[in-house]
Amino acid sequence: MASQSVNRRTFLTQATAATAVGLTIPNINFGAQPKAADQVIGHGSHRYKVVPNWGVLDAGKNPVNDCHEMVEDAKGRLILLTNETKNNVIIYDKSGKLLETWGTTYPGAHGLTLSNEGGEQFLFICDNNRHQVIKTDLKGKELLKIDYPKETGKYDYPTQFTPTETTINPVNGDIYVADGYGLNYITQYDAKGKYIRHWGGKGQENGQFDCCHGILVDTRNKANPTLLITDRRHNCLKRFTLDGKYLSTIALPGSYICRPVLHGDMIYGAVFRSTSDAYPNSGYIQILDKNDKVVSTPGGSAPVYKDGKLEEQRKDMTANTFMHPHDVLVDSDENVYVPQWASQKTYPVKLQRVS
Repeated sequence: MASQSVNRRTFLTQATAATAVGLTIPNINFGAQPKAADQVIGHGSHRYKVVPNWGVLDAGKNPVNDCHEMVEDAKGRLILLTNETKNNVIIYDKSGKLLETWGTTYPGAHGLTLSNEGGEQFLFICDNNRHQVIKTDLKGKELLKIDYPKETGKYDYPTQFTPTETTINPVNGDIYVADGYGLNYITQYDAKGKYIRHWGGKGQENGQFDCCHGILVDTRNKANPTLLITDRRHNCLKRFTLDGKYLSTIALPGSYICRPVLHGDMIYGAVFRSTSDAYPNSGYIQILDKNDKVVSTPGGSAPVYKDGKLEEQRKDMTANTFMHPHDVLVDSDENVYVPQWASQKTYPVKLQRVS
């Protein structure tokens, strides 16, 4: 965790950026701030305490750069993806003990998705620098590569394709790729990587996006699964059918959410910045219930609905837990792990559920 002096510098940076976007920053007595490990963050039924020094490794041997995403495999191992090529994949147990590392060829490692195929598990890595999606086994053996989708007719050259996330249909293995840093199309493939269809693109219409950063097959309605797709700069999630037809929008004003993550009946998401995507160190976590209502915002302001609409949320300036959360992993014990982007090369934050 950052020292008090670093917190002051961080706050001053936030205050400068916040002034630029017209935010009001409250007066804070830094000397009175509780330690991060003593803080309880979140609201209502989803409140958490920070587990000090979880997962901190010897940075000389196992460094991280941006800690982008995490998943839990069937053995309960926690798999972290970082764009540090000394060890792109770092595997922990739940206590934070290092179990294994691999990967030196993913300089733009960004998206990480776990799939289950007939009892065997695989990883899908989105690499921004390679402009590819790569399927691997859990030991790192590459099994499939998806290059830029020239079949769509939308891409003139490979580097226009900068994928940020995938999701896998658990029924038929279809692969959906979100090109959040490229042309903002969603491209659907079959399980073998054969092109099926595409939709979206950058724009203001319901079926378009401005940074379709994350994507999820939402299986809570077993009879009618849908896709939840981030529209990050529009501060919302958008729901589509599995064949790309727009259904609805979940407005999350103030929240630049990275990707939706399903756990039980709840949707979790890391918000890398709030109120403005130019406002540094202003991230938090958002938790939505089965009715797509925000019920808790660890590290952020309490969710308030007025006339059925969520009021704008922002960082809780009394909390110093996060800088730029990029993903959320919820384990089988309901604890939360938060890898962070551009956060001084720090290891993930573990939150222990207290209510």
